[in-house]
Amino acid sequence: MHKNIPIDHPRYISLTIREKLVNGFKAGIVVPQGLMAHGRGEAFDYLLGENTTPSALYAEKAACCLLLISKHPVISVNGNTAALCSREIVELSKLLGASLEVNLFHQSQRRSHLIAETLIENGATQVFGLYSATRTMINGISSNRRFVDTFGMAKADTVFLALEDGDRCQALRSQGKNVISVDLNPLSRTAQASSITIVDNLIRAVPNMVNLTNQLRAEKVSELIKIVSEFDNETNLKYSTEVIRNGIQKRY
Repeated sequence: MHKNIPIDHPRYISLTIREKLVNGFKAGIVVPQGLMAHGRGEAFDYLLGENTTPSALYAEKAACCLLLISKHPVISVNGNTAALCSREIVELSKLLGASLEVNLFHQSQRRSHLIAETLIENGATQVFGLYSATRTMINGISSNRRFVDTFGMAKADTVFLALEDGDRCQALRSQGKNVISVDLNPLSRTAQASSITIVDNLIRAVPNMVNLTNQLRAEKVSELIKIVSEFDNETNLKYSTEVIRNGIQKRY
């Protein structure tokens, strides 16, 4: 509970998320552009009813299955992700045996190390993406996101982009990698280019994935493969778009 926000406030959860981002900004983890990106996503979340929809939960389940059957899964972490759910991201990475890598659009060594420190404070034992000695580049992208770790994202077969911009998603897909993204906008480039798009708020999606992974780890690999093979991202995005359309119609 945040001391300045009454727990009975109708926008309590939304306001606490904003406070976490503001605190992350003050700590040097979040950039101003990240605050604006959150506001854009929050608008879509409002139309989604600020709940995990059935289509989002289905995508989260498929995503967990894909990560569990992957040989080299990597979770990419940016400032907003670190500010909002570091503990849950670290827990998920341990359950999946996935590497953690810091990857930033607005990049600086100081900020990268602050994010890594936040992850370590929440239980991470190793974080990639910090040192130039292990840095390589992915083709098809000109922003700072092109720099990835040789032992992390460069060798990954599946990358979980907790929050993302579309150009790196497309570049990773062109390299033959599976890409899982969390994006509240089902019409974005990221959503359209991903192997699996989770149209949900990050603060709901990651805890959901922790719970689902705990359940799915006991399943046979053949069952996990079946769930992934039956998932169709385009169809699932259409369901999410329909939820948003209905959300608008209910209000007018």
